[in-house]
Amino acid sequence: MNLDFLRPLFTSPGSWVSVYLDATRADENGGHEVNLRWRGLRAQLTERGADAATLDAVETALHEHPYQPGRYGLAIFARDGEVARLETLSAPPPADKAYLEPLPHVMPLIEQRHADVPYVRVLTDRTGADLDALSVGGVPRHREVTGSASFPLRKVHVGGWSHRHYLQAVEESWKRNAGEVAASAADLAESVGAEVIVVGGDVRAVQTFAGRLPKRWQDRVVETDAGSRHAGADESALDDVTIQAIAELADRHVHDILDRYRAQQGDGTASSGLTDVVARLQRGQVDTVLLVDDQSSTDTLWIAPDDPTLISLDDHVLREAGVTDPLKVRADAALVRAIAGTGADLILIGPGEASLEHGIGAVLRYADASSAAT
Repeated sequence: MNLDFLRPLFTSPGSWVSVYLDATRADENGGHEVNLRWRGLRAQLTERGADAATLDAVETALHEHPYQPGRYGLAIFARDGEVARLETLSAPPPADKAYLEPLPHVMPLIEQRHADVPYVRVLTDRTGADLDALSVGGVPRHREVTGSASFPLRKVHVGGWSHRHYLQAVEESWKRNAGEVAASAADLAESVGAEVIVVGGDVRAVQTFAGRLPKRWQDRVVETDAGSRHAGADESALDDVTIQAIAELADRHVHDILDRYRAQQGDGTASSGLTDVVARLQRGQVDTVLLVDDQSSTDTLWIAPDDPTLISLDDHVLREAGVTDPLKVRADAALVRAIAGTGADLILIGPGEASLEHGIGAVLRYADASSAAT
């Protein structure tokens, strides 16, 4: 999982308020119930010393968040009287939680998002398409493409010598519209960093669309005849294909990283254990951190306020490096900050999926003498 989308939250430590709240408004009392849940969290934060201006900003963001159907949650991060980020969660959190800490508490958000894969879904017919995408960080996007060719689009029997020319004109209209849909889909895929394009709808339009994608995207297409652009059409089958494609990619990512980690274990260059992974992050050696997510952990690390790469198990190390005011924070928060700050990735794994000392390891970008000695 790429954590670039979280970087702005870690530019400066302070009194960060992090809120995870069930925002479901399933019935006419839903809004009142959300307000009651928030009031409980606000009281907890006030007792812990959160400033009123920041809590007011969170409350305003919560009230102004547009209604959406179904069950969902919100993750809100704020400090100094402003909301820095609000994330919609596809499912409510297991429990409403609020934190006041020097760094934003983002692990519950990462846990829910770690299996997300950026994608584009295309629902197409011979006149255009509806495009939906999910970017890194879970930001949804939507586009509607109406092809420029509006006539002729239907093959009808016109009779006479012109019949063959008419059919050819229809084919060319379909191809032109499919080319415009493909160009828009490729542009959207580039902008969200998509790893897969799922396309469904009219069978002929699907086939023509896939053939007109740029070459680099043709190997990342999943085609299906599920879905229709007709008003009221059931999209559940297309949703199922999309979910399956994303799940398969997510599993493949984890297996690929585990294979790389085991290979580095085999040649003695793998990084394992909190002490060693912290050292590798400081050097910028880490490609991907493998972490068993344990939010009950009480482990802590020391950080430099102005440099996400300066983390240590011991504050004296940071003071010797010239840091006059190191901060003691949750270990997972410090690690996420360093991972995002060094451009590394994060993979959450189950307790038995790999041999990790202290529940943490890393795949390295490069090995050095100290790696080989580990």
